[in-house]
Amino acid sequence: MNVKNWLAAFLLLPGLSLGALPALAQQQQQQSGQQSGDPVADAARRAREQQKNAPKPKKVYTDDDIKPASPAGAAATPGAGAQAPDNVKGAAGKDDPEAVWKKRFQDQRSKIAAAEKELDILQRESEKAQVQYYNDPQKALTEQLTRKDINDKNAKIELKKQEIANLKKQLDDLDDELRKSGGDPGWARE
Repeated sequence: MNVKNWLAAFLLLPGLSLGALPALAQQQQQQSGQQSGDPVADAARRAREQQKNAPKPKKVYTDDDIKPASPAGAAATPGAGAQAPDNVKGAAGKDDPEAVWKKRFQDQRSKIAAAEKELDILQRESEKAQVQYYNDPQKALTEQLTRKDINDKNAKIELKKQEIANLKKQLDDLDDELRKSGGDPGWARE
């Protein structure tokens, strides 16, 4: 009889232990919150909870938030670059032609830089078109005879080169205009 009791206890004890495992797992999950086992998701969940509980930052007012009270201050708006330098008033109420000239030169240089980037892209596309492989034999023969894609790209490159030359000429004209108006040549530098 002793063997039967041992055998029953040997089979009954693991069965009871396995029955208690789901309850134990559920209790651990409730203790640890809503952890899903994915550490990234748990960290994101904790970060959202911290953001909800964090105090809202106070608004800091700057000069950009305050509108100018006088019409003289309104002349320093972003469209002031197109006006003559003598018409613009600075924040202190004094003439500030230096800022206007520097902005005009900076705008012109940024136009030149953008056009040069576009030219670089067009030249790379042209180089790629020189070695282009066409899967369609009919298209390959047509391109071999007419070179339409390559000619179109070369025409765009020439137009972009002319545009860059015009922009550089405008920069030189702007430099001459600064010199004639009696401005400091240093304003033309970056």
